[in-house]
Amino acid sequence: MSARILVVDDEPQIRKFLRISLKANGYEVIEADTASAGIEAARTGRPDLLILDLGLPDQDGQEVISAVREGSDMPIVVLSVRAQEMDKVEALDRGANDYIVKPFGVAELMARVRAVLRPRTPKDADDVVESGPVQIDLGRRIVTKSGEEVHLSKREWELLAFFAHRPDHVLTHKQILKEVWGPAHVEDTAYLRVYINQLRQKLEADPTAPTMLVTDSGVGYRLKLGE
Repeated sequence: MSARILVVDDEPQIRKFLRISLKANGYEVIEADTASAGIEAARTGRPDLLILDLGLPDQDGQEVISAVREGSDMPIVVLSVRAQEMDKVEALDRGANDYIVKPFGVAELMARVRAVLRPRTPKDADDVVESGPVQIDLGRRIVTKSGEEVHLSKREWELLAFFAHRPDHVLTHKQILKEVWGPAHVEDTAYLRVYINQLRQKLEADPTAPTMLVTDSGVGYRLKLGE
């Protein structure tokens, strides 16, 4: 069965555009034009994914993210004209899985939709995650690149494993630092950059143009699956 996608946006033309684009790609679409209607549809419509605008007439979309997260772990993709880093970080910290700034392209949107629908739950401990020539064996705690084992320090492994449990998801600096280093280190972004660079040196074909551990500028990082 195709995934059911809930679109919450107060602009009729945007909803129409999304409805046509999503249906053309095989998705079922339900719609809401207010925050309250969106929250209700998220609870009763059994959607597999929420595409959410932040500028809603009755309530800010950030509050919708929090309300939905109280009872659901379905993926949330934000579509918003708000391009400031603080808005992106807040949405992701509240529980959104991705953030796309309007205007946007259909190809980009569909790629993001496929990405967040793919891993519905964190990877199990015995899973193997692949990104290009890199394989991350979570059960055996082994990383290989083109078949050759790559040695990682304890902290490098903990950081990479955190990404591997949430592939294709944007993770904010705060989320990463809190989970890998602890709550006392949520402001240590410079420290995080050091370890990201170390992983890129060991795993990327070209560390200066990463295709595996990619940066969402000012927000955080994501581990991209596939080629």
